[in-house]
Amino acid sequence: MTAIINRLATAVPACDFEEDYRAWAMRQLKGQREAKLYARMSERSGIEHRWSVLSENDARLDEGDGFYSAEAPSTALRMTLYAEEAPTLALAAIGKLGELGHITHLVVASCTGFVAPGIDQIVARRLGLADDVERVLIGFMGCYAAVTALRTARHIVRSEPQARVLVVTVELSTLHHQQTVEIEPLLAGAQFGDGAAAAIVSGSGTGLSIGTGIAAALEESDQLITWQIGDTGFQMRLSGKVPGKIGAALKRLDVRQRILGDGKKPAAFAVHAGGRSILDAVADGLELDEHSLDHSRAVLRDFGNMSSSTLMFVLERFMQDRPESGVALAFGPGLAMEGFRFEWCDAR
Repeated sequence: MTAIINRLATAVPACDFEEDYRAWAMRQLKGQREAKLYARMSERSGIEHRWSVLSENDARLDEGDGFYSAEAPSTALRMTLYAEEAPTLALAAIGKLGELGHITHLVVASCTGFVAPGIDQIVARRLGLADDVERVLIGFMGCYAAVTALRTARHIVRSEPQARVLVVTVELSTLHHQQTVEIEPLLAGAQFGDGAAAAIVSGSGTGLSIGTGIAAALEESDQLITWQIGDTGFQMRLSGKVPGKIGAALKRLDVRQRILGDGKKPAAFAVHAGGRSILDAVADGLELDEHSLDHSRAVLRDFGNMSSSTLMFVLERFMQDRPESGVALAFGPGLAMEGFRFEWCDAR
């Protein structure tokens, strides 16, 4: 039994806050020698746009009278905004799918907020889905949660051939800006934006098949990416050692075989756009040609890193290419790699 991504759509909020964030970060570093380093790293980031559910006034961060202008907002305030905005953005992506048909299962991934009833129930009710829809909510896994969500849909379809699964990812990373004068967290914050994606997965029709899963936990790396809940939002640590660790792992024979297999190299590589240096590390580690990660680099340029939604944005572009074969990969806390193989399937 084959599970197929039949349709995939994405959505971002209206506010492009990339320039506002850069200006804010430079104000935090004013008078420090790290300011020049931050400016140089920003210019080399490969990111031109990032989008936020914040208003234009709020996105100015410490200027004006917005959400971040006074003392740091509490986690409670941030979660209130998450509960309002996350379902709205998720529904915007779902709305682009067109007619949903009879949805039997709903799988939702989000790590940037918590609310109960969960995003899954809120979305199901607003869509008017049947009250017996089976739901799965995947939380706090970070950037590779889209892989987990799609593989979960695959398992559902393979066990229930008539299933029609709605997969949703929604992340509001910009609710977690932190007031700091340290360059590492400022550079980490310079990667992330908000975005949502939705997909229909079933056992028939045209689309990208979700094949064999790929996973690897990298040794001595558990503190390189951390995501902790504090009194003023979720506090992330993204070490500068991450790209090197990923690159070294991808050169290991056992890891390469998990990704590339023993036969012909896949035609397409859908890689989570976690940052320019991460994409460079993947290209080097897997010995890819210069255009293999063009879609990932384009998503990074236009949207930044949207945590779990990012890979979905990359896959959306491959849905248009219809590649014969491919591998999807994402990296996140652990440090872990998660992925799956895919192929293009015509209607049958």
